Amino acid sequence: MATMKLTAKLKLLPSEAQYDVLLDTLHQCNRACNWLSKQAWETQTFRQFALHKLAYYNIREMFGLSAQAAIRVIAKVADAYKLDRIRSRHFDLNGAVAYDSRLLSYNVSKQAVSVWSLDGRLSIPFVCGDRQTQLLRTQKGETDLCLIDGNFYLFATCDVESPEVLEVSGVLGVDLGIANIATDSEGNSYGKNVRERRARFHKTRRSLQKTGSKSAKRKLKHRSHKEKRFSSDVNHCISKQLVEKAKHTNRAIVLEELKGIRWRARASRQLRRELHSWAFYDLQQKLEYKATLAGVAVFYVNPAYTSQTCSVCGHCERANRKSQSEFSCKSCGAQLHADQNAAINIAAKGAVYLPNGVQLMLF
Repeated sequence: MATMKLTAKLKLLPSEAQYDVLLDTLHQCNRACNWLSKQAWETQTFRQFALHKLAYYNIREMFGLSAQAAIRVIAKVADAYKLDRIRSRHFDLNGAVAYDSRLLSYNVSKQAVSVWSLDGRLSIPFVCGDRQTQLLRTQKGETDLCLIDGNFYLFATCDVESPEVLEVSGVLGVDLGIANIATDSEGNSYGKNVRERRARFHKTRRSLQKTGSKSAKRKLKHRSHKEKRFSSDVNHCISKQLVEKAKHTNRAIVLEELKGIRWRARASRQLRRELHSWAFYDLQQKLEYKATLAGVAVFYVNPAYTSQTCSVCGHCERANRKSQSEFSCKSCGAQLHADQNAAINIAAKGAVYLPNGVQLMLF
């Protein structure tokens, strides 16, 4: 049975003294990262093994870090330069620090962690949901210590067993959009009222930004988290419904490959705002991991012309799309909701990934 990696989020509950020690530890590790990044840039040394030889003992002596903490600092800097080496890297003092099993251990039954710090080991309680507690029993690998809005959180990597992909007898096409977050090839829409909710969020945010007072800024910060939680919850609900439908009807899920859509799309100023607040990637990620846990296959197809092509006769013309919601074929006269038409075309494209003999099921 294959495994996949999921992240469990835990909130630490340190005492006032423990909080100060954790904060000092976080700052000192990032100071070490900044010092090492400068050395790496000046000597053009970027690989982890070479950086270790260059600066390991200096890091331990200058910043008072343990052996394993120094190794994690070196790894963090080396990883930062893997993307490119065209500019020097700088690390925020409140940036996340990665802990491995030598620096942090869990006591799930007591809901506490033993974590390394500059003042030695600290035993700190944590809180999390039942789902996170279950995930922690399979925790393996690194854990990130993060400071978010003045609170410490742990993001633990967990290995979860995933079943074999089920044999399928058809596909479920899913069209992702702005007015309707998702529409499947059966014509069912999900997230219909999200657009209005987003508009209200934007109106309130713009009003508070114009005010500019301290209380308005505090309110803005509070509402930003509220909007993010709302978007995440909507995507969780939609992805869960789609995966359950695909599993119960023994079908694979077919999605559009939307990478770069925000920069390719030509849109008015109003639509650009909605386009950039569209959390389609988050929805796709949630769909993928839920589908993997359920044994449901997920495929991606090129979205080109899916909204302009008639799903009945195959005629492709820009004028077929009369409006955001209306599709009327200029050739055969077929009329249906534009999002459903696109979802059916997406499903048809995805059917080519299925084994021979499997039929395309559209209801």
